[in-house]
Amino acid sequence: MDQAPDSTRLPSAEGASPAMAQWFGLKAAHPDALLFFRMGDFYEMFFADAEAAAGALDIALTYRGEHQGGRIPMCGVPAHSHEGYLARLIRRGFRVAIAEQMETPEAAKRRKASAVRREVVRLVTPGTVTEETLLEAARPAWLLALAPEAEPAGERLGAAWLDLSTGAFETEALAAAELPALLARLEPAEVLAPAALAATLPGAVEASPPRDGARRLAEAFGVATLEGFGSFSPAEAAAAAMALDYVRATQKGEAGRALPHLAHPVPRGERGVLQMDAATRRSLEILRSERGGARDCLLAAVDRTVTAAGARLLAHRLGCPLAEPEPIAARHDAVAALLAAPALRAAIRAALKGAPDMARALGRLALDRFAPRDLAAIRDGLARAAAIAEALARSPQGSLQGSVAGLDAPVAIPPLLGGCAAALRPAADPSPELARALAETLPARLEDPGIVAPGYDGELDGLRRLRDDARGAIAALQLDLAQAWGVASVKVRHHQQFGYLAELPAAAGEALLRSPPAGATGDFAPIHRQTMANGVRFTCAALAALDRRLSEAAEGAARRERAIARHLRDRCLAAAPGIAGAAAALAELDLQAGAAELAAEGGWCRPEITARPEFRIVAGRHPVVAAALARSRGPAFVPNDCDLSPGQRICLLTGPNMAGKSTFLRQNALIAVLAQAGLFVPAESARLGLVDRLFSRVGASDDLAGGRSTFMVEMAETAAILNLAGPRSLVVLDEVGRGTATWDGLAIAWAALEALHDRTRCRTIFATHFHELTALAGKLPELAPATMRAKEWKGEVVFLHSVAPGTAERSWGLHVAKLAGIPRPVLARAAQVLAALEARAKGLDPLSDELPLFARPAAAGAGASAPAPVTEPAAGHPVLAALAALDPDTLSPRDAQDALYHLKSLLVGAVPGG
Repeated sequence: MDQAPDSTRLPSAEGASPAMAQWFGLKAAHPDALLFFRMGDFYEMFFADAEAAAGALDIALTYRGEHQGGRIPMCGVPAHSHEGYLARLIRRGFRVAIAEQMETPEAAKRRKASAVRREVVRLVTPGTVTEETLLEAARPAWLLALAPEAEPAGERLGAAWLDLSTGAFETEALAAAELPALLARLEPAEVLAPAALAATLPGAVEASPPRDGARRLAEAFGVATLEGFGSFSPAEAAAAAMALDYVRATQKGEAGRALPHLAHPVPRGERGVLQMDAATRRSLEILRSERGGARDCLLAAVDRTVTAAGARLLAHRLGCPLAEPEPIAARHDAVAALLAAPALRAAIRAALKGAPDMARALGRLALDRFAPRDLAAIRDGLARAAAIAEALARSPQGSLQGSVAGLDAPVAIPPLLGGCAAALRPAADPSPELARALAETLPARLEDPGIVAPGYDGELDGLRRLRDDARGAIAALQLDLAQAWGVASVKVRHHQQFGYLAELPAAAGEALLRSPPAGATGDFAPIHRQTMANGVRFTCAALAALDRRLSEAAEGAARRERAIARHLRDRCLAAAPGIAGAAAALAELDLQAGAAELAAEGGWCRPEITARPEFRIVAGRHPVVAAALARSRGPAFVPNDCDLSPGQRICLLTGPNMAGKSTFLRQNALIAVLAQAGLFVPAESARLGLVDRLFSRVGASDDLAGGRSTFMVEMAETAAILNLAGPRSLVVLDEVGRGTATWDGLAIAWAALEALHDRTRCRTIFATHFHELTALAGKLPELAPATMRAKEWKGEVVFLHSVAPGTAERSWGLHVAKLAGIPRPVLARAAQVLAALEARAKGLDPLSDELPLFARPAAAGAGASAPAPVTEPAAGHPVLAALAALDPDTLSPRDAQDALYHLKSLLVGAVPGG
């Protein structure tokens, strides 16, 4: 993220011109932001701001005047198109302070000021933007505020996050260790935190939590107590008040003094939400791929919404699935009802397609930062809502007529859809007036004419007629002047500097100057303005009056139109709760109809959510991989069953690389996410016990910036699973222990598998290449071995991508290496080494019975464990002496074999009677 230039690099303001003195003063008040300084038709930046902005925007850096003996670096962007440049700066992480001219140059002259008065009217930051050009249509722009609990210090935090563009506002109290998971869930655009905490969060803005946050929050929402909103910890209330203070500080002016359109804060405790840490979200690629793209992820694969608001709601649901059965069932009921009513579903989706984003339009109206199109968005959005409400109302006796299992049958409207239908018609509906008031084609800005439709306001219509009848008024006055001056060829033209002038041919003009006719008196008395080579220009009182009348009519029409636009804004804000409810209902309907469409096109099933810790999926598919294969017209995805129910809670999955182990692990985790988000799942059937925590450790990655190797990252993620998972958790683990020496890795994987079975007792899919772990199948009663099937055909391996009970016969690693392009001599040598190693391994006894490394730890004291003793050779043993004399790095394969025979002979000879 880019940072604002260091204000300490600026020269002093001494000796600056009046305008630059203003710039220095405003910059001092906003040292951590780029200053957009309005200079006529441009926003200009100076000194270090200009250098930073020119580089970020790829625009020319130039110079404007001098200060203290040096040239002033300067760059600028046009005011009429500044939003595009602003968007690029905000996406780079800059904050921008916008300084506007608060008066005209004429007004400044009248008060004898040396410079036009300017003020910062807004501070634009990544978390407080509302313009369409600065926002992602399908993603919320969360501003997250963090406040630590006073006691115990540093152990717990209060968090509050709001989306200024839609008004969403939520809070949560959490352990400090859970902060990375919250950041991964929200992906906030901007983070506020006290100095000590902000220093640990890249790009965070330092902010101090206010005292008595609950009181300030209650005052902001006009209530005596927050109890009606829920239960907030002191730190939650402090964080929420911090976020509100920051929003007000950034908006300035009228918007800063008034509370933006925000819903009241809703406390979201950890209960009721499926918990996933940052590593799990990254591994499962829920909202973004591991490379950061938005295409190859779960959200892209399942998104069938047709509105921006519906897409945002879907992203929120996938990022924050539920962990309570009743609300999950309500969502499933809604999908099932719309799946059973294809005609109604099609009508809803057709009415929603292209619907405007009412929630964000309402946010801009509340901040008084709106355009005519925002009023039109409310008008058109409410019209769509009324059409959908009518379609729902036409369903006979509160039921949806559809087809269930091939039989025509009525399906009762579930409460979720019924609530949406009720919300679609706000009580104080401004849409009829908006439909009458707004023109069919609207300008882009409030300053431009053409917002209000003809016939809505009589006064405006009169001003417009006067303004627009300039041609007729000019023609009439031109005829009157021709008669009064006795010159038929007089022409009335508009001059930029002098206004309306009468232009005569040179001869006629000279004659009028020498001897004005009798009619050239009073309002028609000519006043000479300009003599040219081929003509003479005059004005008169009548021309001046025409000029004044036409300009006043244009200005009056513009003032009247702006007043009407503000009246319409006030009408919308008066109905804001109803409009917001209708917008939320449309988003919900879009999501549910899209989910039903997805289920219909893919043959997805309704998952059964139970209270028992079971996990039975029949013919499950990976939603992202299956979609990618369908797009590319590749081979059909091979579905697989998964059963982690009591008695076989742990699946030990073996098999070759490239056979689909990672796909199988992720697909079952993603099915749990989809089910608890309220969607149907890609399977023939699914019976899932509610999951409270989901853990996924699939794939390898390092953290070079944090000084952690790939293996260290793997161990940290595995430690989190072993420490936090419980009986209702779902864990998918891939290749634990492969990042270190073989015996160390096998030992870690063995112990972790035992811990998951005996202590954590969670549902687990544990994929491994350590075939030695299959020895645990007979010792851990709830461990069920499974393998990815593969066959060898004419010397080539064929991956069947199907899961079967049992264990893999071999790893097929050399075959995969061949597919990857490893040179043939290397493969041949690897085959020789593998044969030798396998021959040597045949003499090893089962690990769990013989090797002390893998013996069960014996109890040592109350609940403690101590490692089993390891028998060592006696000191002075001849084998030890021979081993000490060996240098393994210098041995050839043949020498190593001879050394082993020698060691064995020494060992046999040292045994009594040997």
